[in-house]
Amino acid sequence: MAVGKSTIGRALAHFMKFDFVDSDQEIEARTGADVSWIFDVEGEAGFRKREAAMIDELSLRDRVVLATGGGAVINPDNRACLQARGFVIHLTAPVQTLVDRTVYDKKRPILQQSVDRGEIFRRILDERGPLYESISDHTLNTSNLSQKQIIRRLAEAFRRWQHKQSDA
Repeated sequence: MAVGKSTIGRALAHFMKFDFVDSDQEIEARTGADVSWIFDVEGEAGFRKREAAMIDELSLRDRVVLATGGGAVINPDNRACLQARGFVIHLTAPVQTLVDRTVYDKKRPILQQSVDRGEIFRRILDERGPLYESISDHTLNTSNLSQKQIIRRLAEAFRRWQHKQSDA
């Protein structure tokens, strides 16, 4: 959350001439409801079920940059699906950077659970960080890089991965 998945994903897709899809935005478009409303009405379990179906569908597409919600990695089926079907990027940033980036954010349900956003991010990173690491093909800290630097590094990492895939 707040590492730049959607912003960087969109720019990377444009740079590489791929399609871009954000799984949360796609869920919202298809249901006509925003993610926070789905969480309120269906609970996290209901949302995660929708999310898993969406990731399964979207990850089958060719030439697509798919930005998933930050919690998608909790589901082992999502991890297996993403790892088997493409190049997985793990964007990271220090806790304080994440807190700073979300200081005015009212749309993320999980951030509304506590006054101490730093604690929320630490908990999330402790829980999800190892899961992302277990499936990622490339990890990049986004905190001290320009968008252009991030895109160039990710595109190069993808090219190296793609070359390895063709050699295998």
